[in-house]
Amino acid sequence: MHNTQAIEWMPFGEMAIRMQFGTSVSDVTQRQITQAMAQIDAQNIPYIQEMIPAYTTLTVLYDAIYLLTQGIKNPAQAVIETLKACVSVDAATSAATTKIIDIPVCYGGEYGPDLEEVASYHQLSVKEVIKRHSTPHYLIYMLGFAPGFPYLGGLDETIATPRKKSPRLKIEAGSVGIAGSQTGIYPIETPGGWQIIGRTPLALFQPEKMPPTLLEAGAMIRFVPISAADFEEMMA
Repeated sequence: MHNTQAIEWMPFGEMAIRMQFGTSVSDVTQRQITQAMAQIDAQNIPYIQEMIPAYTTLTVLYDAIYLLTQGIKNPAQAVIETLKACVSVDAATSAATTKIIDIPVCYGGEYGPDLEEVASYHQLSVKEVIKRHSTPHYLIYMLGFAPGFPYLGGLDETIATPRKKSPRLKIEAGSVGIAGSQTGIYPIETPGGWQIIGRTPLALFQPEKMPPTLLEAGAMIRFVPISAADFEEMMA
C-alpha cells in the first residue's frame, strides 16, 4: 500500500492543501491521485470546495471561514488530518479499470494541416504517422492551459515533433496536435504553436453543461481515425 505517510502534505496558501505524490510523472502516480480524489469525494466533506489534480500533486481547496466559524483554530491542520483519515492509495491500482474514451479524429487535409510536415520530419509516410498516433491509449494527467485541454501521456516517441517556430493566431476547436513529446486537443479556438495533425468533431468544452468538460484527469483516451465525410456527418 502507498499509505498517507508516503504522501507529503502541506498548506498551500490559506485555503488549500497540496498533496505531493513523489516527484516522478508516471501512470502509477496518476492512478494514485485519481484514487485519492475518489476517496475524498466519497466522504462528502462539507468544507471541501474543489480538487485540482496535476502530474504529481493534488491540491484540495477548502472553506477556511466555515472551519473558523466551527471553532477550528488551525483550519489547515484540521483539513490535513481529515484527509489523512480518508486517503489510502494503492500503488498497484489496476489500469484495467480506467475509463477509456474514444476520440474520433479526421487526420490531415484541412483538418490536419501539419500532418505532412510531421511525416516529413520523421521520414515516415502520412499513413504511418496516423497509425502511430492512433494506436496508443493516452492517460489524461490533468486539464489546463484552456478549459478542458488534456495533458496526455503515452505519445509514441518516434513521432514526437517540436512546436512550430511561429505559432498560429487561430487554431480551431477540436484540433489535435503534437508539441515535443506530448499530444493534445484544443477544446476552444485559441492561438497556439502545436503541430496540428487532425481534428475531432467532439466538443470538449461546453460551459452550459455540468460538468462542462468532456474529459477528466485519470481517464484514458484513444484516437480513432475517421474520414472527412464522417467528420462532417458528426458535426451536422
